[in-house]
Amino acid sequence: MLEYRAEGLCRNANHLRRDELEHCIATGEVLQSTALAYDTNRRLRFELCGHKAYMPYEECLDTSRGETIKDIAVLTRVGRPTCFVITDLRQEEGSSVYLLSRAAAQRACRTQYLDTLEAGSVIPCTVTHIENFGAFCDVGCGISALLPIDCLSVSRISSPADRVSVGQQLLCAIKTRDAQGRIVLTLRELLGTWSENAACFAAGETVVGIVRSVEDYGVFVEIAPNLAGLAEPDSTLQPGQSVSVYIKSILPDKMKIKLVIVNKNLGQSLRFEPHYFVTKGRLKHWTYSTPQSRKQIETVF
Repeated sequence: MLEYRAEGLCRNANHLRRDELEHCIATGEVLQSTALAYDTNRRLRFELCGHKAYMPYEECLDTSRGETIKDIAVLTRVGRPTCFVITDLRQEEGSSVYLLSRAAAQRACRTQYLDTLEAGSVIPCTVTHIENFGAFCDVGCGISALLPIDCLSVSRISSPADRVSVGQQLLCAIKTRDAQGRIVLTLRELLGTWSENAACFAAGETVVGIVRSVEDYGVFVEIAPNLAGLAEPDSTLQPGQSVSVYIKSILPDKMKIKLVIVNKNLGQSLRFEPHYFVTKGRLKHWTYSTPQSRKQIETVF
């Protein structure tokens, strides 16, 4: 099966010879190049192997039935890596011209790759932009999928930007598909259970953490993307603030970690990178909670 990657990670057509490009036409391999311009004939213009290449407007995006391409979706490709398959090589005014189609690449990506995956399948993706409700990710050839904020981690965050950044490459699992067949992603199930995360720490250690919530009864401090503990109340702290904390105790039966804040003036921002406990295959059922805990957090795919 051909490999379908996010835009920016596909094979760069600019590095290929003419015979290699002709081989890609025959195989249907997805390539990429930077769109140089959007011309008055409503085409994205590229240059491959010293020759002109064009992507007609209607080939810039694969749309659902009844859906139209928005101009902004085409204009914003200029100056950015854009994936495509080469559909033809023609002679125009004595020069070779390549015809490109991003829409055809996306259709092939859907039918040969994405549509073959089940809920729980672990796939690579790249964050393309962030909204308050979640992060949008490229799951292949510029096809977008939503990673909702509540699926980013078990630990509470106020914004997806607390966990991921634009351009970041992630592993996610397919959570569901909506009525239009669009993929919804989840990350938290790959970041480990409570027990797996707690096993990385020990009572008596002092570690760095991020304040996630300040409540009357205490301060929740994240010490790993899927693990947080509770420290004594402190109204001077703010969500997102970096602190160092002493781990007083770890209580698996209650799924609690008791913390003591040691230093709340670290003076630098902190963001934990994902630490994956699952990197491939397919999840069918995932339980975050410990067997002894009365509170059960689980996902059934």
